[in-house]
Amino acid sequence: MPSDARFLLLQARPEAVPRAQEAASFRSATGLGERLDVLRVDVEPLPSDAVDRWAGFLVGGSPFNVSDPESGKSDGQRVAEASLTRLAADTLDAGRPAFFTCYGIGLVTRLLGGTIDRTHPEQPTAQPTRLTPAGAADPVAGALPASFLALTGHKESAPEPPPGAELLATNDVSPVQLYRVGELLASQFHPEPTTEEFIARATAYQTYGYFPPAELDVIAATVRGASVTAPRLLLPRFVARAEALAD
Repeated sequence: MPSDARFLLLQARPEAVPRAQEAASFRSATGLGERLDVLRVDVEPLPSDAVDRWAGFLVGGSPFNVSDPESGKSDGQRVAEASLTRLAADTLDAGRPAFFTCYGIGLVTRLLGGTIDRTHPEQPTAQPTRLTPAGAADPVAGALPASFLALTGHKESAPEPPPGAELLATNDVSPVQLYRVGELLASQFHPEPTTEEFIARATAYQTYGYFPPAELDVIAATVRGASVTAPRLLLPRFVARAEALAD
């Protein structure tokens, strides 16, 4: 597979504007531009030969929650969960690089037999985060400084890494921020948006229960005043590793 091979972003956002903004953020942050294909997994089927067609995979966030009661999940959420869980299993089996973010980390954690619950939520913010020794030595996470700010915002998370996963980054609010299992990375924080892109996303989801809507201006001011650049170092490093493995 040549080094100009294509990558696939899988999205599970029903809302058109945040979905388009997320795709633009990933295209910019990875440096892939139009080499990044996009699949909306809540309405489009995952090709059965996906691991043979793309050099690597990126999974964005979602207003869906893995810990939602099954009875309350929409058909689109069930379809997305099934497709993304299958992708995680297939990429792990094939050794194909994949990077699952935010919502995606919950699906990977559940697949690996770990716990996803609502004991460590984070309102949208720029959260002080730090690498573990394993993270500092990791071929992708090692691009990060020992301590950095990361953009987070979620209702559910893993209270501890799932079986077989190596913890790469943590913080004092939600302890599982980044882990690796094989060639699959999973992050609770968002590595792709700029602070302004993250504020736009928080604005779009201000009535979704992540925070009281009246706090939006304070959240925006806090995020806007933070220097959040390190997490974007992850995605070019991920792409470079995937291309090297493909070659």
